[in-house]
Amino acid sequence: MKDIARPAQMPLRPPATVMRLRRMGAAFPTRLSFLPTLIRALAADAVKVTRPVWEMDADGFGHAVYTLSFGGYDYALVAVSTDLPPDMRTDRVIATAWDTAYVLYDGIPDPSEIDRIVTSAPKQEAARFTARDLVLSRANKSVRLFDHVIKALRAGRQPDPVKIRETGYLMRTTAVYGNGKFGIADRGHIADRPGMGGPFMAEMLTVWLIRGFTHDLAEHISGGTLSREAKRHLGIGNSTGLGMAPFLVNHPLLLDAWMSVRETAIARVRAITSLDAGQIGRIYDLVTRAAQYLAEWDVPDEIAARRIATLRSEWPEFAATLTPEAMTADQPIDRIIADSTRWSIDTQELIAALLLEPFGDLIDGLADCMATPFIPELDPTMSCADLHALIETDWGWACDLDYNIPAACAQFWYVSEEKCEPRLGNRHEEPGAELESPLDIGRQVKALAGDLTSNATPVGQFLARHPQHRAAVRRVQSLARHPYAEIRDNLIGENCLPIDILRCKLAFFGAGKFDPKSDRWTRITLAQGAPLFDELDNADDWWLPVASI
Repeated sequence: MKDIARPAQMPLRPPATVMRLRRMGAAFPTRLSFLPTLIRALAADAVKVTRPVWEMDADGFGHAVYTLSFGGYDYALVAVSTDLPPDMRTDRVIATAWDTAYVLYDGIPDPSEIDRIVTSAPKQEAARFTARDLVLSRANKSVRLFDHVIKALRAGRQPDPVKIRETGYLMRTTAVYGNGKFGIADRGHIADRPGMGGPFMAEMLTVWLIRGFTHDLAEHISGGTLSREAKRHLGIGNSTGLGMAPFLVNHPLLLDAWMSVRETAIARVRAITSLDAGQIGRIYDLVTRAAQYLAEWDVPDEIAARRIATLRSEWPEFAATLTPEAMTADQPIDRIIADSTRWSIDTQELIAALLLEPFGDLIDGLADCMATPFIPELDPTMSCADLHALIETDWGWACDLDYNIPAACAQFWYVSEEKCEPRLGNRHEEPGAELESPLDIGRQVKALAGDLTSNATPVGQFLARHPQHRAAVRRVQSLARHPYAEIRDNLIGENCLPIDILRCKLAFFGAGKFDPKSDRWTRITLAQGAPLFDELDNADDWWLPVASI
């Protein structure tokens, strides 16, 4: 059997650079993000979406069922629309009612199962579900745009393109639950199925189907028809807060897999020796599209607005460097990325994301490595001297800090008793620090280093005397094997902005148009520009979608 040659690649960008919060908070979606990966898989399988059930009254209240076959398995989205009083509509986690609720079902539900879901889905956490239910979700209307669309279609005209561009969605989800919550199926139930093995594939399928339902609902209520261009630019919004932030800390090997895949993809395209005319033209088109995307991206948050303004000012400078001579030089992409350090971190990350887009044949297969079978393990036979050497090599960012200084321990993570959701408190002004969640990874490793001796004693014996360091030892050993597994910043310091963690994770989902409402929660848009149900034959060109309405 012949060995399969691995594609050439340049060295990966160092974790010490990539895994800082500021750079993670500048992430953009790429073709390797989960939703684009799913859409390509649906297209490759020639998936057809049907709507066998539509039980809606004239005001758009009732239920619908969408079905598809994917990878040899049947799935169905059961969507429930209810009459929600305006004073009950909130995106906050304390909400108890929503405009719409959804279940992604394993198989084709019979009438009794549909009745069960229609009854239970609107109750969300207050109900219980079965292993046939794969994902549970809910969404609220973006009332101003939803009402505008209905009014325009009833008047026989298309909605105002400016209003569509400003909002970008008819509804926004406030939760998309998977992996065993409230009795729904564990991920392991579907992880081996074709198309479902990657991270959050069932959740992404749910979001894409919900987006199509919102289009159908608006057309049903209005009696009109949205243009295809308008539908494509209407994605699904999402409100995401602190509840998502600890995920990347609590799943270090999954974080390593995601980051390693992206960095390997960048390293592969950097190794391309020359570009043909088609690839050069594609890059030029994407640079133009990115400029329009930046022009259409407006947010009220002052920090985010300044960063977008910097992107807008630097982007023409970057575009001007892409001369014919630069594009036809040897290893042009490596030169472009190396040269990008002259600009802001945001511009650097946008350039890197853009340069992945034309090279699906080279990098798309890496998406299969986004999931990981590995879990952090502790090696008790390692010597304390070797463990100390690992700390010296990889953890200077943590051990160089003095955590007794108020600024270095200003915040603490905890879980809200009321909603069982992560929160972030001010250690010096708020009570509750005694209930702190162990997300202070840097401080834990420094404490470990302080008790550790550089000798041949096995780590197992050291932990028998110092069991409080068990978690820190495991993380130090894991980082040696999985170099992108740790956020290399102080997560309890006064300068820690959880929004950076949120953006990194959401970019891997495929989110765009980040709209921070504080440093602790943001609104985003998913599936904007994505193919409609009957457009999967054009599933590979919707990165950074711009208005063409």
